[in-house]
Amino acid sequence: MIDEIPGGGASHLECTACGADYPSEERIGLSPCCGRPLYARYDLEAIGRRLGRDALAARSPDLWRYAELLPVRSPAHAVRLGEGFTPLIETPGLGKEVGLPRVFIKDEAINPTGSFKARGLALAVSRAIELGATEVALPSAGNAGGAAAAYAAAGGIRAHVVVPRDTPAPILAEIRALGAELTLLDGLISDCGAHVARGVEEHGWYDLSTLKEPYRVEGKKTMGYELAEALGWRLPEAIVYPTGGGTGLVGMWKAFGEMESLGWIGPERPKMISVQAAGCAPIVRAWERGDAHAEPWEGAETYASGLRVPSAIGDALILSAIRESGGAAVSVTDDEMRAWVPRVGAATGIFCAPEGAATAAAVPRLREMGVLDASDRVVLFNTGSGLKYVR
Repeated sequence: MIDEIPGGGASHLECTACGADYPSEERIGLSPCCGRPLYARYDLEAIGRRLGRDALAARSPDLWRYAELLPVRSPAHAVRLGEGFTPLIETPGLGKEVGLPRVFIKDEAINPTGSFKARGLALAVSRAIELGATEVALPSAGNAGGAAAAYAAAGGIRAHVVVPRDTPAPILAEIRALGAELTLLDGLISDCGAHVARGVEEHGWYDLSTLKEPYRVEGKKTMGYELAEALGWRLPEAIVYPTGGGTGLVGMWKAFGEMESLGWIGPERPKMISVQAAGCAPIVRAWERGDAHAEPWEGAETYASGLRVPSAIGDALILSAIRESGGAAVSVTDDEMRAWVPRVGAATGIFCAPEGAATAAAVPRLREMGVLDASDRVVLFNTGSGLKYVR
């Protein structure tokens, strides 16, 4: 039997650029005022009065334990496959490898379809169904396509997924097996996005593109709630996060603000550290230059498909979180990622995706830069399973 979950629902949507409010019960993509991402906002004062953090312990071990802080209003519309509540594993062996005593891995490969994308797509598809959608679409570097296909199938609606032709074969097999209409294109995720935009315009598909709707970030923010809960409501000193579209990084930053408003944590924040591939590092370049936005990366190339995102629509949000937290942005090469996949595996027992290996590869550099201290509790995110890259 599936555990009952309470209802949720946002009070309104808010433009992340200018703060303008919009109704939460209308289908809105980017903000009409500024063309920037919208955030779902909640009546946190009212929620805080009726929900204490200690009450969570008796709830279901998935992301729906935070239902009051999620946008799905009716539990009947929650499409559930067991997403979230992934393990936070302390890894002393990896700590020795990277020169830090207290290193943890948040292992998102345990999610349905083998990646963190399950979180965002669970919320986005559930909310799309609640708003009356019957067909959803998105461009993907790979794992988001698999997750979209899974949740659309579970929710009884149709999914259209567009990915680069060189997406890893196991991911393509997964998308096909889950019943989505799969389109392969020569090019990058940005080219796939243009194809989806035409389909949205011509066929009325519900667009699930990263941060072009307000709800994928709500699923990703639950990683922040889980971190706080797992660590006894004391956040780590640093989070090292592989960044393509960056929804998880900004989602966790949003979650920390919500938890402080609820009285669940204080004002302390982790250093938010973005790791990108050397062959596609628009956030790193913008951070190093002091820019507020990241210019698109020309000729993006990396075997870590989740990091091959030449232009992130949430660039300003990512850069703001990095700077406000005193974090950093660094890049690693494909060769470093390939070398660190087995190093992480041998030290931890976790077969991580190259995106996860990138976070470990970045730690020695971050130590040299003085961003990480020996006393820091550092959480590395493994965003997916290494099995997705087996040829």
